[in-house]
Amino acid sequence: MSLHDFQTADGCRLAYTDQGSGLTVLWQHGLGADHNQPAEVFPSTEGIRRITLECRGHGASELGDIHAISIAQFADDAIALLDHLGIERAVFGGISLGAAVALRLAVKQPQRTVALILARPAWIAENAPHGMKIYREVARLLHQFGPQHGALRFEASPLLHEIAHISPDNAASLRSFFTRDPISTVPLLDLIPDDGPGVFRSAIQALTCPTQIIANRQDFIHSMDTAETLAGLISQSRLSVITSKTLSREQYLQGFREVLNDFLTTTLFAG
Repeated sequence: MSLHDFQTADGCRLAYTDQGSGLTVLWQHGLGADHNQPAEVFPSTEGIRRITLECRGHGASELGDIHAISIAQFADDAIALLDHLGIERAVFGGISLGAAVALRLAVKQPQRTVALILARPAWIAENAPHGMKIYREVARLLHQFGPQHGALRFEASPLLHEIAHISPDNAASLRSFFTRDPISTVPLLDLIPDDGPGVFRSAIQALTCPTQIIANRQDFIHSMDTAETLAGLISQSRLSVITSKTLSREQYLQGFREVLNDFLTTTLFAG
C-alpha cells in the first residue's frame, strides 16, 4: 500500500493512505501504531474510500513541534487532510487513540460527520483515563534508562503483571514500545495519555449521527465500562462485542471486519 504525504500549515509533513472510492471513511490508528493497524481490521466493502492519516510522530509522519502534540491537534490535522483532498463529509472512526480523534471530530465538526465508529475506546470526555497511566511509565523508563535497560525495569513493574494477567495482548503492545525510536515515542507516550478529546459529556450526548462502538473483553486499557458508557451517552449508537485477541487473533480480525462491514453497508444504503 503506497503512502502519500502533505504539509500542515505549521510545516509538519504527514503521511497518509488513500484507498478505494465512494463514501469516505477516515479510519485512524491507535497510539504508537501506523496505517497497518487499522487496515488489517477493515473489510473489503464496495463503495468505500478508506483514508488513514498517520498522526504526528507515528509511522512515516514527522513529529514536528512536541508542544503541538495533542488529540485536538491530531483532529485538526485530519480536517486539514480532508480539506487538502477536497472531501466535504466523511465517516469518522478509529481504534483507541483513533476513536478519541474521531469522537472529537464528530462533536466539533457535526456538519462534516456522516457517521461515527469508536473501536476499543480508551477515552470518554475526561483527560488521563486510568487505563492509559501505564504509557507514561513506559515513557519515563525509556527516557531515563533507554530501550534495553528500560525494558528490563518495565518487566518488574507490578502494573505490567496486572495487565498481562488480564490481557497478554495489551502487555505485548506495551513491551513493543521499547523497540521503537525513543525520540518520537517518549513525547507521544508522555503527552497523549494525559490528554483527552477536549469535549464535554453533554456534547457527546447531543450527537445524532449513527454510531458503531466496538469493544472486547480481556482488555485492560480499553475497558468494557468505557464502551458501555459511550453507548449510553450516544442515543444513535450500537455496541458490538467481539472476540479479544487474547482468545483468538483470527476471530478478533474476522469479528471486527464483520461488524464494520455491516455498519458501513447500512450507512451506504442510508445515504
